[in-house]
Amino acid sequence: MIERIKSAMVGLGASWVLWLMLALSVISLAIMLERAWLFWSLRDDLPTLMRDLGRFLRGGDLEGARQRLEQSPSAEAAVVIAGIVEADLGPDAAEEAMAGASALQRIKLERRLAYLGTLGNNAPFIGLLGTVIGIVGAFEEFGKGESSVTLAAGATAGPSEAVMRNIAEALVATAVGLIVAIPAVFAFNTFQRIVKTT
Repeated sequence: MIERIKSAMVGLGASWVLWLMLALSVISLAIMLERAWLFWSLRDDLPTLMRDLGRFLRGGDLEGARQRLEQSPSAEAAVVIAGIVEADLGPDAAEEAMAGASALQRIKLERRLAYLGTLGNNAPFIGLLGTVIGIVGAFEEFGKGESSVTLAAGATAGPSEAVMRNIAEALVATAVGLIVAIPAVFAFNTFQRIVKTT
């Protein structure tokens, strides 16, 4: 069984891991850009919005407050609108409506972030898989007796080109895993901080 697995690993090589990492990084970049655009589109001047809202509410103008909040693209405004709509049913109904709207906004803001977190945590391991495959390939080349070449003076040269190629492929897989993971973890942490603040 070990020989079958080893021959399959050596036969496939680590290049498929690199292609997988490339595909995962493209998806990760698309998610990062989409999330950045979403958070950018939800920006608003919240202190001004709060001042306007307070002015409308102190005057008892719920309709004016609702209209002012509808002009805001922010998640905060969507939550407060839900409370204002239910305000005539009492404070408990308004609070419950706002809690429901808050949960919906959180789901909207956190969409696809789990992918970034998972990729950030696992991309180094996928790269490590490529490294292991490359090292197994290098040892296979060593085992074939191609690890040294006899020179004219009787001295020997180092590992053959095939062995070096396998080791280089192995190291590239690790590097690519880290290159994919680091931006994914950074984006995940940044977006989670924005969600928490919101």
